[in-house]
Amino acid sequence: MSGKADPRPAGEGTTSRARLDRGRGALGPALELVHTGRAPTRAVLTAELGVTRATAGAVAAELEALGLIRVDARPGAAAGSQGRPSHRLALAEDGPVVLAAQVHADGFRAALVGLGGQIVATAPGCETVDADPAKVLGSVVEAGADLLRETGRRCVGAGLAVPSAVAEPEGLALNPLHLAWPAGAPVRRIFAECVRAAGIAGPAFAGNDVNLAALAEHRHGAGRGARDLLCVATGHRGVGGALVLDGRLHTGSSGLALEVGHLTVNPEGRPCHCGSRGCLDVEADPLAFLTAAGRDPGPEVSLLQQSNDLIRNHYDEPSVRQAAEALIDRLGLGLAGLVNILNPDRIILGGLHRTLLDADPERLRAVVADRSLWGQSGGVPILACTLDHNSLVGAAELAWQPVLDDPLAALS
Repeated sequence: MSGKADPRPAGEGTTSRARLDRGRGALGPALELVHTGRAPTRAVLTAELGVTRATAGAVAAELEALGLIRVDARPGAAAGSQGRPSHRLALAEDGPVVLAAQVHADGFRAALVGLGGQIVATAPGCETVDADPAKVLGSVVEAGADLLRETGRRCVGAGLAVPSAVAEPEGLALNPLHLAWPAGAPVRRIFAECVRAAGIAGPAFAGNDVNLAALAEHRHGAGRGARDLLCVATGHRGVGGALVLDGRLHTGSSGLALEVGHLTVNPEGRPCHCGSRGCLDVEADPLAFLTAAGRDPGPEVSLLQQSNDLIRNHYDEPSVRQAAEALIDRLGLGLAGLVNILNPDRIILGGLHRTLLDADPERLRAVVADRSLWGQSGGVPILACTLDHNSLVGAAELAWQPVLDDPLAALS
């Protein structure tokens, strides 16, 4: 598959090439198994792929030749184990990377991310977002290009996370409500142009930040093993949701599914940017919390950091506790409605919602169980997201997907 000359005898080489030909279709699935931590050994890889040991060995060797994984043919046996230990498989520490970028209401950040969701390097985050998306995306790509020059790593693609629904197939940011960007900005095209102008190799992608957080958590974090995963999160402003169905991110017919921020949870509540009132977007985000707690949102740190610090360090203050409980109840109402409609087998919460869950997990779970049919029938596990910068990692997953689909074609 790699096109390298085979020094072995003719018959043996023919047999090996036949195995490789049969295994080419398994390269992508094999890489995904290692990428998501589900195949730590060649024995597990063989079983998961449903191929012979010889074919699995050929596939692993080819992935190693591509610089994507490392095969340890002499692993140490565990104490008390019998038989020869299986070859261990690990991701190549010096392998290729992708450029991941995230834009949010309080700034933007660039990072290099390897296989396995490992963040290799990050650039210092910027705390201002220009009203011109081309300027912002040009700056974040420039920061990523600097990282590539500093590390000398090979880049195979780029992914962008934005706080907006991203319409398919055009890649338009339809509702960047908490940015000053125009509605319908062609963020994917602009990002791709910036990537090409910077001389960065590989295709460029863009997606909604919470969708990408859910994708990252499903592959590498709190969502691993879930079949139908619901993710709800509030970052710096607003509330977003995402759904993974049967292991695949569900974005709907045009990329706009799970706009959960516009569920009404307080009919007499705050006016929402969408024209309604009392939406989750304005009733359960950091600004709503700080307002309920009687705190003035200062410019010195992000709204998310202010809110998290207040809950973690001052939860015993009555105003802080009451504000947190109010947000937990509103969030619980929204989650209960989603549980009734979607019947997920797991819910994960990110951003400020993760902090609220940590502060009073029983209250949130009780609200969801009390107000949802499926919750009353047995309960849905509600867990905190576990990945730092999961939207960045999810943006990287977009860029890694062509490699996971066909490693040979993507790396040629």
